[in-house]
Amino acid sequence: MTEGPPPVLVGAGRTADVFDAGPGRVLRRYRDANADVAHEAEVMRYLRERSFPVPAVFEASGPELVMERVTGPTLAEVLVRSPWSVWRLGGLLADLHEQLHAIAAPAWMAPAIGGGTSVLHLDFHLANVILTARGPVVIDWKNARRGPAAADVANTWLVLATSGRFGQAWWTATVRSVLVKAFLRRFPMEELLAALPAVAERRVADASVGQNDRAAVGRLLKKLALDPMPQI
Repeated sequence: MTEGPPPVLVGAGRTADVFDAGPGRVLRRYRDANADVAHEAEVMRYLRERSFPVPAVFEASGPELVMERVTGPTLAEVLVRSPWSVWRLGGLLADLHEQLHAIAAPAWMAPAIGGGTSVLHLDFHLANVILTARGPVVIDWKNARRGPAAADVANTWLVLATSGRFGQAWWTATVRSVLVKAFLRRFPMEELLAALPAVAERRVADASVGQNDRAAVGRLLKKLALDPMPQI
């Protein structure tokens, strides 16, 4: 990246910080200096060429990614302000999954969770969809892989149903339940249930997932009469 004065911090996530990079641009820098954004950048370029709504990529080097600045609230923020919009937002999340999974994954994309030919996001949650003036934009593609569409849907189901990350006061059991129903109603439940154990095992093995969320995953599997993983 170009030399100059220290960039201005405009946001921070679990693994990366986001800085102002000039008009219409931001710099996303992973805190792990050994991180490599090449795969993430290539996935975003591939999807943008196929009209999926992702930020444009301008530069990618080591742990740094310069991309288009997208402005607007996340789905999580919209739901905080307007919980009565939960059904519509669940449907929007389903729309984006269907649009993504209709795109054939390239051969260079690494496989995950069994066979399959769809592009999987594998971190497709409320905070990774930004509602801009031109429509929704999906961010954070570092986990993207090739695999079965049902696995991506099942992963989002797990996050929506078990994550404590969105545990603000407004997040009642009723709102969470309605959101999950609105999201899942378009997908074949048999396929999702078949994919769920492997997806759940992957999630609880993720070091960034807290113990409370891991326990919630186990409770969901038991509720669905699926065998819980040994890690739970």
